Amino acid sequence: MSEAFSPEISDRICKHMNEDHANAVALYVQTFGNSPETEAAQMLSIDAQGMNLTAQVKGSSVPVRIEFDHELKDAEDAHHTLIEMVKQARTLGK
Repeated sequence: MSEAFSPEISDRICKHMNEDHANAVALYVQTFGNSPETEAAQMLSIDAQGMNLTAQVKGSSVPVRIEFDHELKDAEDAHHTLIEMVKQARTLGK
């Protein structure tokens, strides 16, 4: 794990996303994890290459890894990338 994504930074991002943006986390899995049946999801960790999540699909917990389209430089890059992914997912869902 790069310095830009220490366990503390990963934990902070995941906590924020799970507490404040749970719908976005589920949308990531539905769209980029190719799992449209996902009912809910939780972000477990994030690193420069992608994020690890767990999805609730038909009563089961399913691990999901979503790779980013570029290597993230830092937490700010993660913030902007996650916002862009939500926008893209919403556009694709229409």
